[in-house]
Amino acid sequence: MAERFDTPKVSRRSLRPTWDPDLVGRGAEAFARFMGTGRFLLYMTAFVIVWVTLNVLALWGLRWDPYPFILLNLFFSVQASYAAPLILLAQNRQDDRDRVALEQDRQRAERSLADTEYLAREMAGLRIALGDVATRDFVRSELRNLLEEMQADRSAEDGEPARRQADERV
Repeated sequence: MAERFDTPKVSRRSLRPTWDPDLVGRGAEAFARFMGTGRFLLYMTAFVIVWVTLNVLALWGLRWDPYPFILLNLFFSVQASYAAPLILLAQNRQDDRDRVALEQDRQRAERSLADTEYLAREMAGLRIALGDVATRDFVRSELRNLLEEMQADRSAEDGEPARRQADERV
């Protein structure tokens, strides 16, 4: 059993062997994973061929299971009676892992959505704030308008003394 650092250490010692409750589940998954391979099918096929060959040809005087192969059928029945629950146990463990992963994915998606909504609100606030700030083009156009007004005022002021002099001459 792997030692965990997030739980306090048990101080009392026992002479009983420790039992890992996850041991059966890991074994069931390993068995189910092996049964789903081509290697397992190859081994079973070779086993059946050797069994049938030895019992039909009676090589070396060995003939413990004659033609209907009742003992072989019994072995297959026992194997199937153990394989089915072990495969179901492995599937249940995988379902539990998938459920946890799905929950973590859902929480991660919720956090991403909340972050995205927060950033969208911040960007909208920045756009609103920038609407109140003068842009470079706006400042240039205002300065240009002011300069034109000042030039118009100057030309009007420069034109007044000339008119006065003209009025005085008359």
